[in-house]
Amino acid sequence: MALLARILKARLRPAPERGPWQPRPTDARLPARARAEDKGAGRSGAPRAGGRAGGPRSLAAMPGPRTLANLVEFFWKDGFSRIHEIQTETWWLRCSGQRGPHPREPTWGPGRSTETYGADPPGSSPREINQVIADLIKRIYFLKSQAEDGETVTNINDLFFKYSMEGVATILYERRLGCLENSVPQATMDYIEALGLMFCTFKTSMYAGAIPRWLRPLIPKPWREFCRSWDGLFKFSQIHVDNKLRDIQCQMDRGERARGGLLTYLFLSQELTREEIYANLTEMLLAGVDTTSFTLSWAVYLLARHPEVQQTVYREIVRNLGERHVPTAADVPKVPLVRALLKETLRLFPVLPGNGRVTQEDLIVGGYLIPRGTQLALCHYATSYEDENFPRAKEFRPERWLRPGNLRRVDNFGSIPFGYGARSCIGRRIAELEIHLLVIQLLQRFEIKISPWTKTVHAKTHGLLMPEEPIHVRFVNRK
Repeated sequence: MALLARILKARLRPAPERGPWQPRPTDARLPARARAEDKGAGRSGAPRAGGRAGGPRSLAAMPGPRTLANLVEFFWKDGFSRIHEIQTETWWLRCSGQRGPHPREPTWGPGRSTETYGADPPGSSPREINQVIADLIKRIYFLKSQAEDGETVTNINDLFFKYSMEGVATILYERRLGCLENSVPQATMDYIEALGLMFCTFKTSMYAGAIPRWLRPLIPKPWREFCRSWDGLFKFSQIHVDNKLRDIQCQMDRGERARGGLLTYLFLSQELTREEIYANLTEMLLAGVDTTSFTLSWAVYLLARHPEVQQTVYREIVRNLGERHVPTAADVPKVPLVRALLKETLRLFPVLPGNGRVTQEDLIVGGYLIPRGTQLALCHYATSYEDENFPRAKEFRPERWLRPGNLRRVDNFGSIPFGYGARSCIGRRIAELEIHLLVIQLLQRFEIKISPWTKTVHAKTHGLLMPEEPIHVRFVNRK
């Protein structure tokens, strides 16, 4: 089980004679008592690295809860669903890991980085996304017509889940799945069921992973269920990939030039085997559905709870784009408040409460020596709620992301929900485009109001940070 250590509330203070991230000389070796497994961890008089009284402390000296406290917190108090809250108390997650010569993330979850392809993937077409948005808006009108008040759409995350799945699948597989139709195709329903099963078993799989290896054979069901759901997801992806690749091959056999998006590019470039294409697209579809739908749900919820912010964003859209103009990617920079809205939503409700990296060399952080090969977790849910990083951090203020005067964006590393650099999220451009274009068109058509059925909605961690209760909103037609 990963060791839980106490977070340094002072955070990254520089160590004497070195910068806060100054690497230790490569020829230096850690004594046995300085390893993370040191039994003296957290006690007064715990060893300092290298045995020097004035040097940096060993990682083992970092105060924090012991194994029994961890077991109580996570098993008895259901800490897995409160990981984001535990961050804001005084806890930090870390575990040992191995490190190669190149940067890499820990292998504890699906998802591809921009380093997989060396750049953002092709295929994020605004035209395709806008076609999906048009179907979503039709679906909203239909659901409104079925409501007693003619305005309420219940559990909007279900609606945004189908939109996200349809949008990302259109880009990945270059074909529509029918998620927003009144009658959803059976193959698509099977995928949705498999995806739901995977997330239902996610927490139990986390429990199983936290139990010592010698106990795992006694509880094999969670892992079997998890694998079964993955088999279903993979099979769905394989069917759609094979269908598209047959179409591409037929075009080539006729002497025609194959044109298309991401899947066509992957097939023609021959950089990946077919099995690798299956795996990559399965993970990208999985990673691009709930992540986008939860973010959209939170964004709409926040707009409904803050009508003054919603009105300000709407006025900017009308002023710079018009009331019915169908936006493209080139239009998004003209509405900086829409981009600021997304950044502020992800600050308050990051899809993943933390982001992990494995150190390549010894580091000194806050006066502690972090050995090479240690997995560190940046708990950006906690850093996002620090007033030191974001003044009035608990308030919803999208304008904090705008630079006064020229309205250019502001970067703040207290909130990096997509990661950063070569290991950042490969689907960032697609997700942002899906959200930006949809928010613009929703606000062009509707005033979004909270339903009386929806009270204050809290977050819970279930693999991802998600709403604990269903969100119901009213979509009021603009006059």
